[in-house]
Amino acid sequence: MSQQMTCKAEISRQLADAVWEVRLQLPQPVEFKAGQYLMVVMGERDKRPFSIASCPSNKSEWLLHVGATPDNSYAMEVLDKVRADGELEIDAPDGVAFYRQENTKPAVLIAGGTGFSYTYSILQQHLRLSPERPLTLYWGAKSLSDLYLHDELEHLASQYEHFDYHPVVEDADNNWAYSIGLVHHAVMAREQSLPECEIYMAGRFEMIRVIRDDFVAKDVPLENLYGDALSFI
Repeated sequence: MSQQMTCKAEISRQLADAVWEVRLQLPQPVEFKAGQYLMVVMGERDKRPFSIASCPSNKSEWLLHVGATPDNSYAMEVLDKVRADGELEIDAPDGVAFYRQENTKPAVLIAGGTGFSYTYSILQQHLRLSPERPLTLYWGAKSLSDLYLHDELEHLASQYEHFDYHPVVEDADNNWAYSIGLVHHAVMAREQSLPECEIYMAGRFEMIRVIRDDFVAKDVPLENLYGDALSFI
């Protein structure tokens, strides 16, 4: 059940050209599930969702990955409020597309841009509690510089036998060792048993709509697809 609270907030680091990490100190410990989000309360009828990028084991300090360009007032105003006030009012937790930890099907995580924060929470929980379950993370972006935790993910993939990391970029040079193009095309090309996988995804609504339609056309059951955007498209 969600609750409204005021948190201390700071911009803890810049992750990429237009992505910042925001650190929230909660007034009391709050439990959430990997893959859930919070609503930043900007006004009585103005609540803005951001995925919680933290592992659920941390109940008192949460991280957000906020992608904000000058023309994106929706996110930039949240960063401006953090800088000006040092706090944010939030309503949390929320979302039904959380990680089903008890399931045993191979899991596929698909992220576009800062939708990665959703999959990052799931990945941390997965590696902490069930690293023997096969899990593949596909992260799509325009260029390598947008994959702001690329090196960390490559390191985790080398550490954990059943975790596979596969980034996908639209623009790359000849030295790029992974896929080029749309992230879900790489998923369909590489995953031979996609209908048997549990699939978690986050990104722009139009991206999630295309993934849903293309996957269903490939016989992926709708009940195997998780993403809060699915409730709105």
